[in-house]
Amino acid sequence: MPDSLQKTGSILLSSLLIAACGNEPDAPARGNWGGPAKVVTAAVELKPVVDEIEALGTATANESIDIQPRISSLVTRIAFDEGEIVEEGDLLVELESSETAAGLALAEATLAESESLYARSQSLASSKAISAADLEQLLARVKVDQAQVQAARARLANTSIRAPFTGRVGLRRVSPGSYVDPSTVITTLDDIGVIKLDFSIPETFLTVVSDGMAIAARSVVFPERVFEGTVASVDTRLDPVSRSVQVRATLPNNDAALKPGMFLTVDLKRDSGDVLVVPEQSIVPEGALQFVFVVNDGVAEKRPVSLGRRIPGFVVIEDGLVAGEQVVTEGTGKVRDGSQVELLKEPTSLVRSDS
Repeated sequence: MPDSLQKTGSILLSSLLIAACGNEPDAPARGNWGGPAKVVTAAVELKPVVDEIEALGTATANESIDIQPRISSLVTRIAFDEGEIVEEGDLLVELESSETAAGLALAEATLAESESLYARSQSLASSKAISAADLEQLLARVKVDQAQVQAARARLANTSIRAPFTGRVGLRRVSPGSYVDPSTVITTLDDIGVIKLDFSIPETFLTVVSDGMAIAARSVVFPERVFEGTVASVDTRLDPVSRSVQVRATLPNNDAALKPGMFLTVDLKRDSGDVLVVPEQSIVPEGALQFVFVVNDGVAEKRPVSLGRRIPGFVVIEDGLVAGEQVVTEGTGKVRDGSQVELLKEPTSLVRSDS
């Protein structure tokens, strides 16, 4: 046989042997990168979830009014000091009352005269010296004069402005001799021994908040202090736009640390029960869908899941998994549906095997 033909036959035989070796059944699959993928898994767990919100509220005084006169007159005396605590009924301001006092004296004199005339006429009624109609007219006159006296006394009382409740007065805005009328604000009066705190909560927390519930509030003014109080009432209506409801709590404020108008935060928690959760890193997004790789007997199954809310480090699973199943948390990029996997106990082992 010529040398050229012998060389050609050797080349063809070598090619056939190489091709046959490539088709051996024991050759590793290319899609599995030469062997089972090394992964770390975590169990699907039932965890108790507590919803927590931070509500922002505004402090208001338990009772708060502007002190204003009911009549127009001159200020003759100011009987309070700015910032002091006054008791209910204490005199705050006196207004000029000489004309009003004179009017009361006149009304009382007129009443005394009419009562005397009516008394004399009653003694004449038995002898028919005065008619019953005239006697009734005199009685009506007495009642009118009595009403005039009561009105005059009320006008005189309006010249003395008194505290309607116990509280702390604010800044004085008038001076002795000032002319005031019903629109004039003389000072303010606030009962801050108890502070009302109004805040809003979403409707999902309606079952959490109830009358008498204890709350804790904080202020940036006193970062290390917690103000404890109770829920006084929950509004009967929800805001149709924000889907929130107004809540009012009361906080003791014996040291007057809290002032009306201050902002406070309230932390509220709601127990949502046990939910299925998986680590965030186990989720494999593909477009609008979400998947996880479930490992069973060393084989990975790509399974679609429905996600719920996210909590730190975990995702709530609403559908697609059951408690106790193992999902891939590290190495998801190496896994395919139906591929063999090798479980590693430590995440660091996976990092070293990739290097």
